Amino acid sequence: MRKLMTIGALLASLSGLGLAETWTGTLLDANCSQRHHTMKSCDARRSTTAFVLDVNGTKYRLDAKSDEAARSAIKGRSDKATNPFATKAVPVTAKVTGRIRSKGKIRADIIEVQ
Repeated sequence: MRKLMTIGALLASLSGLGLAETWTGTLLDANCSQRHHTMKSCDARRSTTAFVLDVNGTKYRLDAKSDEAARSAIKGRSDKATNPFATKAVPVTAKVTGRIRSKGKIRADIIEVQ
């Protein structure tokens, strides 16, 4: 009986991934994008702590756990965007797989920074 319950729980958790959606867009600094209307100056940097995913003009905010995952992914990049002394931010394109939570924020299961 215990084995059957374990298998059932495993299948239930995996079925949640089947409901996941995928978005591809540009990661922006959420704090900057709230203050400014021009998004060019709001590209995500290594020091960004809160993120917004801009998908063709539609903005999706990431939840706290996803913000940490995005920050780790950006720190892992090997281009100019990881340089904290860079004078200009480089746009960060990301593919996010997850679900939209009840408050409209994305709960990411996978974040792939390109």
